This record gives sequence, C-alpha cells and structure tokens, in this order.
Amino acid sequence: MRGEKVRVQTTINGQAVEFLCEPRQSLLECLRDIVGLTGAKEGCNDGNCGACAVILDGRLVNSCLMLGVEAQGCQITTIEGLARGTELDPIQRAFLEQGAVQCGFCTPGLILATKVLLERVPEPDESQIRRWLANHLCRCTGYDKIVRAVKQAAAQLRGVRA
Repeated sequence: MRGEKVRVQTTINGQAVEFLCEPRQSLLECLRDIVGLTGAKEGCNDGNCGACAVILDGRLVNSCLMLGVEAQGCQITTIEGLARGTELDPIQRAFLEQGAVQCGFCTPGLILATKVLLERVPEPDESQIRRWLANHLCRCTGYDKIVRAVKQAAAQLRGVRA
C-alpha cells in the first residue's frame, strides 16, 4: 500500500541508523530526504552518471538504483563519512590540490569510487583509473585533473611522496 512505511536498521558512516521509508523509495531518496545526508546527488536517476554513488558493504553502488529497504543490516559509507572532523581524507585532499573539483556535483561519487579502487588496486595505472571511473560523468574539470588526483592519493596512501 502506498504510504506504508518500513523500518530499516543500517550503519551509515560508522553510526547505527534507523529510519522509516516507503518500500518504493530509493536508497538515494532515503539518504538525502530522510537521513539528511545530501552528499550523494541525484543526476540521471538511472545509474549512468555516478553522482549518487555510495559504498555499501565494500562495493560501490549507485544509490538511485537500490531501494532503501535493501540497506537493512548493511554498512554504508557516504562522502560525509570520509573526513575525520576537519581533517580531510587523503583522497579528498588530492582532489582539492589537483583542481579536480569545480561545481562539486560529481565529486562525491568520484571520491568514493577512488576509495574503492585504491582499496583494490593500491597503485593503479592511468588506464585502470580511467576504466574504473568511466561510469562517472564530470562536465566541469575534465578527466585529466581527476586522474592526477587519483594518482596523488594513491601515492600518499602508500606513503610515497607524490
């Protein structure tokens, strides 16, 4: 029935979270409209732009393609969960330092995608980076700055001076 709500218990950015949502609501809608985490953006709403990407149980997912009720019992990381207080994550810092951020609409998804990539491949080459980020659309910065930011973050995370 329309309007009937379901209770969802999950962990978001390391914190236990419980929310009520309609079974038809996407995880993106739940994160933004119910939980109040607006870092994930609604771009295409059909899984083609990556603006809504979040990390769910270690996998990068487009939150616009997943129902909020499917998050029951899951571990979710959003862009809001990367920084530690006022200290930016090395990936966030690299994006800023390389000028890979302009309007910021695509940035949260690109940063989270980079986090998952670097957890899997600590020293990716340019081809691997470009393939991994191919489903993330950016119209402001151009991809060269983004690739440089990923390389810088990878080096910093490995303890190598970039």
